[in-house]
Amino acid sequence: MDNFIHKLLQKLNSFSYKHTILFLIILFCFSIGIGLANTYQMSSNLIKYQAISTAISYSNLIQEARNLYSSEVVDRAQEVDGISVSHNYLNITGAIPLPATFLMKLGWKIREQNTGMMVKLYSDYPFRGGQAMIKQTISDQFEQDALSALRKSPNEPYYRFEKRAGYSSLRYAQAEIMEPTCVACHNTHPDSPKTDWKIGDVRGIVEIILPLDEFIEETHEHLKETLMMLLVHSILALSAIAVVINRLRQTSKELERRVVERTAQLQEANQELESEQQKSDRLLLNILPKPIADQLKQGHNPIAEWFPEVTILFADIVGFTKLASSISAPTLVNYLNEIFSSFDYWADEYQLEKIKTIGDNYMVVGGVPTNRPNVAIAVAEMALKIQEEVFKFNLKHQTLLTIRIGINTGPVVAGVIGKKKFIYDLWGDAVNIASRMESHCLPGKIQVTKKTYNTLRDYYQLEKRGEIEVKGKGKMTTYFLEGRITP
Repeated sequence: MDNFIHKLLQKLNSFSYKHTILFLIILFCFSIGIGLANTYQMSSNLIKYQAISTAISYSNLIQEARNLYSSEVVDRAQEVDGISVSHNYLNITGAIPLPATFLMKLGWKIREQNTGMMVKLYSDYPFRGGQAMIKQTISDQFEQDALSALRKSPNEPYYRFEKRAGYSSLRYAQAEIMEPTCVACHNTHPDSPKTDWKIGDVRGIVEIILPLDEFIEETHEHLKETLMMLLVHSILALSAIAVVINRLRQTSKELERRVVERTAQLQEANQELESEQQKSDRLLLNILPKPIADQLKQGHNPIAEWFPEVTILFADIVGFTKLASSISAPTLVNYLNEIFSSFDYWADEYQLEKIKTIGDNYMVVGGVPTNRPNVAIAVAEMALKIQEEVFKFNLKHQTLLTIRIGINTGPVVAGVIGKKKFIYDLWGDAVNIASRMESHCLPGKIQVTKKTYNTLRDYYQLEKRGEIEVKGKGKMTTYFLEGRITP
């Protein structure tokens, strides 16, 4: 065997010496053949990569647009009288399309600008009568395979390159997962064949079909031109080869650059959408507690819940009205902001819920929207901290402000009502009594009712004030909270 290889190498060496030009031509052609084959394979892989990237980008963009439309348009529109959501929206005054209808319309618009491209939405649980414009049946093996695969792994895309009507195409499928806003609709809609949907279930499939023949034909044309150029200029030396290779490299880089640019644009759009959503969420959470905000996003309105025992605090700044008459308006607002910002800090520190401020009056409650033990103690701690903050403010600004605080414990109803400028508020006799405790309190004191006293007496120093006349309640026994009991 070694002898055979040695003889073969000798013959090749001899041939190269005797027929150098022919040998170079053969070697050159062989190299060209290898180069062309490699270029063809690279182009084929690049076409597939670009097709998959494009399909992913379109799919993500469509899903993001549909989710944004569902949460930011449909959910809000349903709260407005005269606006309905229907698949037949074009024939109904004041109607807007269902999210699924919107998705299909968006797919058609994309198809109009991208000839041959298709966007399909299908499920094995379609609405009866095609009301969501979803295909009634699974029409081919790919759709069945995609649905089976995505039910097992909903976060992993499913795709296949295949021939459709004699043309090469990419079929890319992505799971349509049930969101919180979708579950309620699908489980209650009269045309829904399935009424036990849960969040995270795979509702159906969004499929992107991209034709590849145009990409392939364009690539093949470039390859033919390259081959002709190489055949014509092969005698002119290696410079022609360098030109061709350089051109191929430029073509490859340009395709990659386009893919990167398009991917970056879609990512930037997704980031902007996400950023705007986060801004909206932050603004909403500055106004409402998170559980209440979540309920509003899900379309619950009005929202009301009864709490058997909460502790309410009212605080009023004594002397602020007089101070306001002697300072400028900007200074007045800055002073109030400084004082109430310090109160807000302690409300967060003790996990209490700020309800509102009215003028120089501050209201906070413990035990809503989530009830927990020892809320009266947390409110008492905040009351003492409020006194300390007012003392610090006086030292800093050379003022003579005092604080008057009233605390009561009892049942309330808490919730949100109305259609605009939502505010989380409390209702009940316990709220009125807490307000009376503040208005009947002495400046610089913290006045609590007997019910609050019974909760705090083992932990705090409380001085009995005695009976006082309370508007609407008659005589009530109240106490002054003086401080903590030191061990």
